[in-house]
Amino acid sequence: MKTTILIHCPDQAGIISAVTNFIHQHHGNIIYLDQHVDKEANVFFMRLDSDFDLSTFSKETFKKEFQKELADRYNMQWSLHEAGIKPKMAIFVSKYNHCLYDLLSRFNSSELEVEIPFIISNHPDLKPIAEQFDIPFYHIPVTKDTKAEAETKQLELLKKHGVDFIVLARYMQIVSPKIISNFPNRIINIHHSFLPAFAGAKPYHAAFKRGVKIIGATSHYVTEELDAGPIIEQDVTTVTHAHSIKDFIAKGRDLEKIVLSRAVKLHILRKTMVYNNKTVIFS
Repeated sequence: MKTTILIHCPDQAGIISAVTNFIHQHHGNIIYLDQHVDKEANVFFMRLDSDFDLSTFSKETFKKEFQKELADRYNMQWSLHEAGIKPKMAIFVSKYNHCLYDLLSRFNSSELEVEIPFIISNHPDLKPIAEQFDIPFYHIPVTKDTKAEAETKQLELLKKHGVDFIVLARYMQIVSPKIISNFPNRIINIHHSFLPAFAGAKPYHAAFKRGVKIIGATSHYVTEELDAGPIIEQDVTTVTHAHSIKDFIAKGRDLEKIVLSRAVKLHILRKTMVYNNKTVIFS
């Protein structure tokens, strides 16, 4: 059985040796190891992929002994994940379809190893796309007066289907603290700007007005502070004085699709770790 172990703890000598010896003692074969030390914060991060013989491996026994022998000693925050178990990804959208099409196309070609139990939208416009890919679509309108009721319906669906994480594929609503608290560092957003520059609703217009020579897109985890969550992935493309706002938007949408899909892949592969509102991204 293949497993992934994620660890972060105060940095000190001997952690890698202790962990690798522990896995060896439990008849595991390490097939990938990556680590990072944040010297300013004095925090150690590590990601390991290991193979275990199913005939001798007990996940519960391993976790219990790992906690007792290593996690308590080194004050570790850690998690163990079995390979082959597809996480459940809910998609929230509004009216823009480019990110949704891209995610569903990648899903349909098995590029994204997830299950998509449903799509939620505050508008009915993109229902035909969901039907095209045979995915349930829920239209939950959101207004100032119905926002709390809408969020209750959203949470009911998320819990009913055992959703692991949410992707905001250009969902043009602010996600409430109630939903964020249920999915900490498990809501991925795509922002149509290179954050922290040009935050807000119309970054391409602001970038055009400023005369920038590059525009970007940023995918980040959602926190209660708008557009200020831990950044997962970013990219840029060049623009010139000859490009119009329409050109900015078209080039930006291409970037948004690429950046969001990269971020989703990193999350699915458990290659992201969040600490102090930043991310460690493993190769």
